[in-house]
Amino acid sequence: MAKIKNFFSFFRVQSSKAGIPLKAGLFYRIKKLATKYHWRYFFKVLTKKEKISFFVCFLLTIISFSSLLISFYFKNTEIKPAKGGTHIEGVIGQPRFINPIYANSDVDRDMVQLIFSGLMKYDENLRIVSDLTKEYKIEEEGKVYKFYLKENLVWQDKTPLTADDVIFTIKTIQNSDFKSPYRANWIGVEVEKIGELAVKFELKKPYSAFLENCTLKILPKHIWEGVLPENFPFESHNLTPVGSGPYKIKDVKRNKSNQIKSLTLIQNSLYFGEKPHISEINFIFFDFDNEKGLIKTAQQGEIKALSVSSYINFGENWQKFSLPMPRYFSVFFNQEKSKVLAEKEVRLALNYGINKKEIVEKILGSSEESSPTENGVVHSPILPEIYGFNPPSKIYEFDIEKAKSILEEAGFKDENQDGLREKITKKELAFEFKNDLKKGSQGKEVTELQKCLAKFPEIYPEGEATGYFGEKTEQAVIRFQEKYAEEILTPWGFTKGTGEVSKNTRKKLNEICFENPEEILPLKFSLVAVDQPQLVRVAELLKEQWKALGTEVEIEKYPPPQLDPQLEQDIIKPREYEALLFGEVLGAIPDPLPFWHSSQKKDPGLNLALYENKEVDKLLEEIRESLDPETRAEKMSLFQDALIEDTPVIFLYSPDYIYLVSKEIKGVNTKKIVDPSKRFSRIESWYIKTKRVWK
Repeated sequence: MAKIKNFFSFFRVQSSKAGIPLKAGLFYRIKKLATKYHWRYFFKVLTKKEKISFFVCFLLTIISFSSLLISFYFKNTEIKPAKGGTHIEGVIGQPRFINPIYANSDVDRDMVQLIFSGLMKYDENLRIVSDLTKEYKIEEEGKVYKFYLKENLVWQDKTPLTADDVIFTIKTIQNSDFKSPYRANWIGVEVEKIGELAVKFELKKPYSAFLENCTLKILPKHIWEGVLPENFPFESHNLTPVGSGPYKIKDVKRNKSNQIKSLTLIQNSLYFGEKPHISEINFIFFDFDNEKGLIKTAQQGEIKALSVSSYINFGENWQKFSLPMPRYFSVFFNQEKSKVLAEKEVRLALNYGINKKEIVEKILGSSEESSPTENGVVHSPILPEIYGFNPPSKIYEFDIEKAKSILEEAGFKDENQDGLREKITKKELAFEFKNDLKKGSQGKEVTELQKCLAKFPEIYPEGEATGYFGEKTEQAVIRFQEKYAEEILTPWGFTKGTGEVSKNTRKKLNEICFENPEEILPLKFSLVAVDQPQLVRVAELLKEQWKALGTEVEIEKYPPPQLDPQLEQDIIKPREYEALLFGEVLGAIPDPLPFWHSSQKKDPGLNLALYENKEVDKLLEEIRESLDPETRAEKMSLFQDALIEDTPVIFLYSPDYIYLVSKEIKGVNTKKIVDPSKRFSRIESWYIKTKRVWK
C-alpha cells in the first residue's frame, strides 16, 4: 500500500510540474496520467524484480494474443492445392504413336490420355462420364446416340474443335486403309453431323457398351485431313501431337541411338476442363527388359512415380496404390490342336489340379496386392468381385486327389510307373486275316495278303494283287515264314516254310501288316507363354503342379509382342498352340462376346479357346443388346455357369495395377482403372505445392 501511495504522490508532483490539473477519482487520475510522458517515470518507481515481473507478464500477453491470432487463422483457413511443381514418371517402353487411332501400347495410351480428350471419359471409380460432351441422348431403344459438344472448345493451337473433328476421327478409324486397331469397335456404325456441335451415331443393333467406345480420344481434322493412309503412321504429329487435353508437349529428348529418352508435358492453357495443378510432367523411358534400371532410378529419388510387376517397398517416402483392373490371366485350351485337351475329363482334372492361391502368393508376393478378389484368385470371366455380378455356381477348388481320380476313371494311368500318365485305347483292325489260305485260294483275304507281302520287295518282288493265291504268292509266303521262322515255324518244329497261311502265320501277318490295334495317348501338351518374368514363373508353377498329376507340360516362350511380333503373328492369330497362358482385359461395361462367341474363334476375334456353344452364343448376343442392368446381370450369370461347366479355359488370377508414387505427389484418388493409362483420369486433382486460403 505504501508503494501505491508513493506512486500516486509521485504522479501528483509530476502532474503539477507538467501543469496537469488534479481531480477527484483514482481511475480518472490514472487515465489522465497514463500518457507517454507519465509512463517514462513508471519504471523509476519499480524495483528490478517488479520490472522483470512486468516484462514477463507483458511477454505472456503478447504470446497469448499471437496464439489467439494464429489459432483464429488456422481455424478459418484451409490447405488447398497450389499451382506449380514438376512430376517425374518412369515408364517401360517407348512412345511411337501419340495418336488416338493407333495408340495400342501402354506408353502411347499414357500420352494420349494426357494430351487428348474424348466425347466421354472414365472417372476415378471407372464410371463413364462426359468429357467434350455437354449432354448426350440414347434413342430408339439403344440404336441411336446423339452427342452435343460443349461450346467454345479449341485445340491447343486455338483452332475450334467441332463435330467435324469427331466425324473425321471415326471415319478414319472405319477406313480399313488406315489399319487402326480400334476399327472393330466402329464397324457398322453410321456417324452423321446434326449440328456444328452435334453428332449422331446410328447402330444396326443396340449395344450396351457403346458409351465406352465413345471414350475414344478425338483427332484434329485440320492437322490430319490431308495425310494419306500410307503416310499416317510416319507423320511427325504422331510424336508432336496437337490435342485438346489438359497437357501438351513441350520437349522431346533423344539419345545417340535416336530413341526417345524423355518427354516433357506442360499445362495446356486452353484446356476446357478443370485446369491441373501440376505445371509440368516429365516422362523418362526405359527399355522393356530394363525394369531393374527403372527401380534403381526410383530408389535414387530421380523419379516420383512408376509401375512395377510386383510390389517393392521403397520406404516411408513412397505411397502404394493397388488399382483394380478388369483383367485376368488364364490358360486357354485349343482342343483343335491337342487330342488330349479335347477330352473334357482331362480339362476338368487340370482345373482341380491347380493351386491358384499358391500361384498368387508366389507371383504377387502377398494377398494385399490383389484386393478386388479373394487373394487375387479368379474363377469367372466376368469378374463378379469387380462388377458386382453373382459368383459362379461352380468353383473348381484345388483337390489333387479328385483330379487323379478323374484321370483314372477317364483311363489315364501310369502303367509303367514313369510318372507320366497315358491312355491306352484298343482299336479294331481295319482288316484282319481270319481264315487259312493256301495255293488255289482266292478272294479279298488273298488280295490283302498280296498287298501286305508287297510291302517287302525282298519277299514278294512281283507285288501283284490279283486276289488269286498262285505260285508267286506261295513262294512269297514261304519267304515270309522263313524270315520270321522263330515265331512261325520253330513252335511247330518246322525248318522250312510251308507256303500255307495258318494260325502262326496269320498272327504275324496281322501284327505287321496293319496298324497297331493299341493307341497310346500320353497326358502331355505344350503351353505357350510370353517371355516375361512373371508369366514365365506362372508357367513353371503350372508345370510343377500338373506334374504331380502325371502330366507332362512343355513350356514354349516367346518375346513380348512389343519387342517381337512372332507371338501375335505366328502363334495367336493362326491359333497355333495347344494351350496358351495369356491375359484378357474387359471394359468398364463388360462385353464378353468378343472373347467367347463362336463367331470370334478366328482372328481378329479374341476367342482364344476356340469355344463354341450355341446356347452361350445366344446369351452373349442378348447381353450385348440389353440396356437393362438386371437383365444383363441375370444373363451374365447364366453365361459364366455354362462356360465354367464346359471347361475350355482355366481362370487363374487378376492382379491389381501396382502404382508407386512419391509422397511429394498428393491428391491421387483414382480407385479403379480400365487400363494403366487411366491412372491419369483425375490428373487435375494431383498437386505438389499447397497454399492456405480463407474458408
